[in-house]
Amino acid sequence: MTTTRTTLRELVRIPGGGRYALSATVEAATSGMLRPFIVIYAVLIGLSAPQAGMTLTVGMLAGLGAVPLSGWWIDRGARRAPAVAALLVRAVGALLLALVPGIAGFAIGAVLIGVGTQIAAPTNSALVAALAGPAQRAAALAAGRSLRNAGLGAGALLGTVLVATGPEVLRWLALVTALGCAFGAAVIARVPLPHHDVPVPAPAAATKEARGAGLRAVTVLALAGIPYAFHADILEIALPLLLVQGLHASLAWSSGIFVANTVMVIALQLVVVVRLARWPHRTVLFWSGLLLAASYLAFWLGGATGGGPGTVLVALAIAPYTLGEILYTGSGVPLVIESAPPHLMGRALARWQLSYGLARAADSIIITGLLSLGAAALWLPLAAATLLGAATLRLGTRRHRLHRSIGESVSHAADGGTLAVVGPLTRSVHGGAGTCRAVKARG
Repeated sequence: MTTTRTTLRELVRIPGGGRYALSATVEAATSGMLRPFIVIYAVLIGLSAPQAGMTLTVGMLAGLGAVPLSGWWIDRGARRAPAVAALLVRAVGALLLALVPGIAGFAIGAVLIGVGTQIAAPTNSALVAALAGPAQRAAALAAGRSLRNAGLGAGALLGTVLVATGPEVLRWLALVTALGCAFGAAVIARVPLPHHDVPVPAPAAATKEARGAGLRAVTVLALAGIPYAFHADILEIALPLLLVQGLHASLAWSSGIFVANTVMVIALQLVVVVRLARWPHRTVLFWSGLLLAASYLAFWLGGATGGGPGTVLVALAIAPYTLGEILYTGSGVPLVIESAPPHLMGRALARWQLSYGLARAADSIIITGLLSLGAAALWLPLAAATLLGAATLRLGTRRHRLHRSIGESVSHAADGGTLAVVGPLTRSVHGGAGTCRAVKARG
């Protein structure tokens, strides 16, 4: 029987997996100590809450500008170095928060933290994909997310206890965060990379059209995934507003739902991802959209019902929401990796992160703006947009099966020594083993 414990043990047994797990746990735990209180810290050093929020948003947007560069770096064969760079940039940002407690220090630190946070997703995914290999990739990615979720939760709990002693401790939490990120970078720098080949960029003979076609499927995935990305701020923004302002429930309901979601994600993520490994990732992502859309409709119904019954319905709807979240995080990145040519994996991951990051940057404004117009103004369009994204993925599934069938036919023809025609490119295959240029993965 597959359990979270056994899957984590498998991650640790992967060469380099133990060091990666140590880095992820320490970095997440120390970052979680400061993350819930960073706006409060900004207010204490002289910024208003709106100024603090705007500064953090600018930092995240600046980070999006660095995402394509990280994708290019990965496609040049780097694996360790981009992940180390992401952690070091965040370490410097947190160090500025601790040592330069002023508006300038906070602004520069927020930008650096935003850059490191945005580029961490594609760089970590590329590193884990290199360590685990195709067979264990999805489980290893899920294990890394579970470790980070657990670390963030533990760090936030410890930070809450420490902050109760006085607000002056926030500077020390920023320093601990910087040290944790630096420690994580030092550990990642010593992760042994497997001796496998990483395809070099496409040869000069390849046309621009062929290279564009390589990422066309990823572009469709990124666009279809934009509505999915809105799920990330449902727990932190939409549901608290719905429960407190719309249903006049106590804050205990909001915090309880948040804790329940966190516990379910940590407990179920690895098990669900491993159990669904036999399913195509595109199909899993499709069902994720259906579950998220159903939960949004349940949230709307709960708000329309009102009172105690409406509050209970909202709380119960957290179950399909959490399952949809698990399916989304467990299938999105693996699907992007398998949908792109190996030599374009970095740019594919960057394109996926850009769509996710842009949605995250805008969703707080959109969510609060639509909720001010009424519950239906948020939940119904959000459910419809998520269903549209799921339908796009479903259509892509049929096209993928058709292309795979054509590819298998071409492969059979190639085994027979015939002329294979694929799109605009024509090549002669003589039944022998094909050749491919490759280089060893660089740090």
